[in-house]
Amino acid sequence: MSKKALITGITGQDGSYLAEFLLSKGYEVHGIIRRVALEDPEHRLWRIRHIQDKLILHAGCLENYVSIFNALEKIMPDECYHLAAQSFVSYSFEDESSTINTNVNGTHFVLSALKERAPKCKFYFAASSEMFGLVRQTPQNENTPFHPRSPYGISKVTGFHLTQNYREAYNLFACSGILFNHESPRRGFEFVTRKISNNVARIKLGLTKKLYLGNLDARRDWGYAGDYVRAIWLMLQQNEPDDYVIATGKSYSVREFAELAFKTVGLNWKDYVVADKKFYRPAEVNELKGDFSKAKKELNWNPSVNFENLVKMMVEADIERNKKL
Repeated sequence: MSKKALITGITGQDGSYLAEFLLSKGYEVHGIIRRVALEDPEHRLWRIRHIQDKLILHAGCLENYVSIFNALEKIMPDECYHLAAQSFVSYSFEDESSTINTNVNGTHFVLSALKERAPKCKFYFAASSEMFGLVRQTPQNENTPFHPRSPYGISKVTGFHLTQNYREAYNLFACSGILFNHESPRRGFEFVTRKISNNVARIKLGLTKKLYLGNLDARRDWGYAGDYVRAIWLMLQQNEPDDYVIATGKSYSVREFAELAFKTVGLNWKDYVVADKKFYRPAEVNELKGDFSKAKKELNWNPSVNFENLVKMMVEADIERNKKL
């Protein structure tokens, strides 16, 4: 009998790659999505449209405990991957309340409902490298202290501790993956990497002239989302629950990302990039770089797509997409 998996945030970048991966492993894959997504599938379900007929989707709201409880009672999953969140860091400064409500309460409701209805279900929480914030050491590992610099980072630290608490207090198989930035052609357009790849494609095709960016010196550890969902799955296949940093161990600046993206299409980034202070965060995080040696040793996990190939993949995909518009 096939395992049942429940994914919150199945319509997002990670959710779509994870759903594909689990289907390839023979899982019965369920997803909780907002009712509005079912009413507007063209815009909201584009990442999973190619596999939608293989998924079982349930309308639900992470901010409503009853809807989460009812969905879990109906599905009774073997594994629950909690990916849903308000995850755009800059927006979290603009709307602190909804970011913290959605991310903290959503995590709490899923954990609480699992404890009550499906205590044997293995749980994964999507933590974030943004929890480290103003870092005390580089690279960061599972023992690095947290100093979040955004409402998003704060909400993820809370979710991390909630997950840890449910593991220790109620003996749930509950893991957190501290994932560093991971990108793909399915990344949201508001994120800097996709903003760069999409605008480079549009500039190359003559559809726009300039690319406006914030802090060009910010450095991030960028990996490929398709690699990272494999690590997520591996965490729930272990004998004991634990927390893992998932990263590439290398960091690059926003400037280097833009430079390489323009180079991919034969253009000089200096002719098109404009640094604009309005895209700076109120509290900047200058560098995040992960030490994934624990995941390498215990999960036997390694990233397969390097930085250069990731940038090339994203730019080429956006060129093809923009040609069809």
